[in-house]
Amino acid sequence: MTDPRSPTGRLALFFAVVLTGCAGAPDPKGGVYRDYLVAAANPAATRAGIEILERGGTAADAAVAIESVLGLVEPQSSGLGGGAFLVYYDAQKQRLTTYDGRETAPAATKPDQFLGPDGKALAFKEQVVGGMSVGVPGAFAMLGVAQKEHGRLSWRDLFAPAIALAENGFTVGPRMNRVIAATPSTKDEPAARAYLYDASGAPHPPGTVLRNAAYAATLRALGENPRALNEGPVAEAIANAVGTAPRHPQTMTLADLSGYQPKEREPVCAPYRAWRVCGMGPPSSGSITVLQTLNMLQRFDLSGLGPKNPQSWHLIAEAERLSFADRAQFIADPDFVRVPTKGLIDAGYLKSRGDLIDETRAFSGIREAGTPPGAEQAMAPGEAYEFPSTTHFSLVDRYGNVASMTATIEQAFGSEQMAAGFFLNNQLTDFSPVPMKDGKLVANAPAPGKRPMSSMSPMIVFDASGRPVAAIGSPGGRRIIGYVVKTLIAALDWDMPMKEAIDLPNFMNTNGGTTDIEDNPEAAALAAALEAKGHTVRVLSGEVSGLHGFRAVPGGYDGGADKRREGTVAGGRPVKRGPLGLLP
Repeated sequence: MTDPRSPTGRLALFFAVVLTGCAGAPDPKGGVYRDYLVAAANPAATRAGIEILERGGTAADAAVAIESVLGLVEPQSSGLGGGAFLVYYDAQKQRLTTYDGRETAPAATKPDQFLGPDGKALAFKEQVVGGMSVGVPGAFAMLGVAQKEHGRLSWRDLFAPAIALAENGFTVGPRMNRVIAATPSTKDEPAARAYLYDASGAPHPPGTVLRNAAYAATLRALGENPRALNEGPVAEAIANAVGTAPRHPQTMTLADLSGYQPKEREPVCAPYRAWRVCGMGPPSSGSITVLQTLNMLQRFDLSGLGPKNPQSWHLIAEAERLSFADRAQFIADPDFVRVPTKGLIDAGYLKSRGDLIDETRAFSGIREAGTPPGAEQAMAPGEAYEFPSTTHFSLVDRYGNVASMTATIEQAFGSEQMAAGFFLNNQLTDFSPVPMKDGKLVANAPAPGKRPMSSMSPMIVFDASGRPVAAIGSPGGRRIIGYVVKTLIAALDWDMPMKEAIDLPNFMNTNGGTTDIEDNPEAAALAAALEAKGHTVRVLSGEVSGLHGFRAVPGGYDGGADKRREGTVAGGRPVKRGPLGLLP
C-alpha cells in the first residue's frame, strides 16, 4: 500500500480533496470513507448495516442486520436456514476471534446416505433436493453469541430493517430472477413454487415487490430469543419440513436443533511479507489453503513481476495445486478428525512444498498431498460438490472493529425446502459422498453431529503493528479460495485499490488438471503464455465470485464490491480521490 511518507504519497495528499458530510449513499461498486464502511452483496443489506452503524452500533451489531436482510433479498444464497463463519476483530480488546456457525449433521445421518444401490455417489441434484441434505442451521445462533460479546445495541432492534422489508416488500433483483429461472426444480416443491413464481408459473420478474410475512414473524421470534431457530415453534417448523419433504425425507429431531452449539475456534494466521493474514480454521479449509498458497509464494517477487506478467499467474497456479492437494487430504471437522492445522501452515513445511514449484514449467498431472508435521491419521482424500450460492460481507465500524463474514445455504435455494418463511440449506452435500476410498476413511465423510468441510474464506489482514488493514471474502464454492488469493495478492503485492483488486479477472488452479482464467480481453494472450509453460488452460465465462472487502488507506477505508454481483459499498463521510490518492 502507498506509504504516505513517500514522495508519491505526499503528492497524493497534496492533490486530494475531501467531501464532508454524514454517511454517503451506497456507491455502486467502490468508495473511500473516513469513519466506517460496509461492503455487502445487496444494496438493501448495505443500507441496513449503515443504519446500525449510524446509530452507534458495532460491526457485530451490523452483521446481524446485514445477514437478516440478505436472507430475505437473496434467498438463493444464504439466510436463517444456513450457516456462517465470522472472523471478528475487537479493537478495544485488540483481540481476533473466529466464530463457527457451520451446520451440523442430524443424528440420523449415515456415512453412505449419498450413495446409490450401486455404491456410487448419487447424481448431485438427487443428493440436494429434499430433506436428506439439510443440516441443523447455525448462522444466527452464532451471531447471537458474537453480538452478545461485541454488540452495543439491543439485539431485538437489529432486525428492524429486515422486518420492515419483509412486511412492506422488497424488490426482486435481476440476479434472483436469473437464479430462479436456472433452478426449475424449485417448481416441484410446493412452498418454493408459491414463493418464487407468479400465477402463470414464471419466475417473478425483476422489479416485482415481494412480501414475506412468515419471515418477518420468524425475525420477531429471533428478536425475543437468539435461539428461536433451535427451540420452540420455528424449530418445530424446521424439523417438520425436513421430515415431510416430498423427496428424501430425513429425521431431524428437536434434540438435533436444541443441541446445536456455535463454537469459538482458534484463528489461523500466518505471515505474508510485511503482513499477518488471518482467517477461520477447520472445518473451513479456505483460510488454511489461502495461507498455504500465499506462503509458498513468498520467495517470489510478485510485486516486481506485476499483474501483466504471465509468470505471476504461473507461480500462483503452481502454489494452488499444492495447497489444494493438502486440502483434500487433511481438512475436516476438527471435533471428529485430527487436523494438522499448525503443520499445514508451518513455515518449514511450506518451504519444502514451495520448493517443488518449477519457475519455468507447470507440473504435469495431479499433485499429491504432502506430509505436514502432526499428520498422524492415514485417511483418503475426498472431494465434495460445492456450489457458489453463498454471500460475503466485510465491514468496519467507527470504533475500529472489523467483521469479515461468509454465510451460505450451499446450492441455489439450498435443499429447496422452506420453513417459517426461509429456505433450508443443503449443506450436508459438502461432505464427501463417498465415505471410504481404498479401504481408508475419507476425512470429510458424513457422520452424526459432524460439520462438513467448507471453502468459505473470510479473512482479515494485519500490519506489523497489529492494526487491521484489510478484510475480504467471497462466495464461489471451492473457487472461493482462488478468488481470495487473487484479490489479496492484487491488494497487497500490487497495491491495487480494493475495487480494482476485486475486478481483476479471476484465476485459479484447484489441482483438477486445468488452470482456469476468467474470460477478458487479455485472456487469450495469457492462456497462450501459460500453455507454453505446460498448463492446460480453460477460459471461462460466467464467473460468480461475490468478493466484498476493504483496505485501510490514508484518511479512511477503501471498499470494493464485486462487479459480477449486485453488491454495493457505503460508509461514513465519503472521501473523494484526488489525482494520485487520498487526503489523510
